[in-house]
Amino acid sequence: MDNIFIEDLEVYAYHGVNQEEKVLGQKFIISLELFLNLQGAGITDDLTRTVSYAEVCNSIADLFTKNKFDLIEKCAEEVAKFILMNYSEVEKVNVVIKKPWAPIGNVLKYAGVRIERSWKTAYIALGSNMGDKEQYLKDALEAMNCGSTQVVKSSNFLVTKPVGYVEQEDFLNCVAQVRTLLSPQLLLEQLHQIEHKYGRVRTLRWGPRTLDLDIIFYENEVINTDTLIIPHPRMQERLFVLSPLAEIAPSKIHPVLNKTVVELEKEIAEL
Repeated sequence: MDNIFIEDLEVYAYHGVNQEEKVLGQKFIISLELFLNLQGAGITDDLTRTVSYAEVCNSIADLFTKNKFDLIEKCAEEVAKFILMNYSEVEKVNVVIKKPWAPIGNVLKYAGVRIERSWKTAYIALGSNMGDKEQYLKDALEAMNCGSTQVVKSSNFLVTKPVGYVEQEDFLNCVAQVRTLLSPQLLLEQLHQIEHKYGRVRTLRWGPRTLDLDIIFYENEVINTDTLIIPHPRMQERLFVLSPLAEIAPSKIHPVLNKTVVELEKEIAEL
């Protein structure tokens, strides 16, 4: 991947935990590395086929001086988010922020943070079997489309029978492909916040719910923690997940089972 890099952009701004830092201000040094394809610009000599580093510098300086944050971690996150959301050509960005005048009572060259951020592709299963099910799914799709996470496409809504606890209404299901700047754990937290907003109460396993949001895939990652398992551990058993998923990502390969979504759908449909 090609790069545009900006090294040691100096900006005077007002970030810091101490109140004096927000009043008096200090110097920050920002370095950026943008990952994108520069071949078109190199062949055509056309500025519109690349990203203007002058524009990036001015925009980041403006962002830095218009806000006041406690942490340089927050500064770095906002810079990365701004670049990825405003320059569609950029696939990944590295951000380094140095704080040479950090008030720590010792002599140092600088304190700083370095982060790397890029868009990640995830697939989210949505389901509802209480109240206005269709509206709940539409509201959830809209709520997921919130900047750090963006809905790329979604399947049609599918009516399915309940699994496990069957004494409840039919479900309405769909699957959405999203691109996100969030880690898997933060994406899960975002989904739980949306569920809570629309009245999800976790009382009965597999019971009725206003809204159910599950991460099915996150890139090709395999994750197994106390709070999160990806790919979803029961997706290959659930036609109500596989059928809408096959509609938007038929060739997506399960990173553990090494089968496509269409193959998994066919296996369970034949049972």
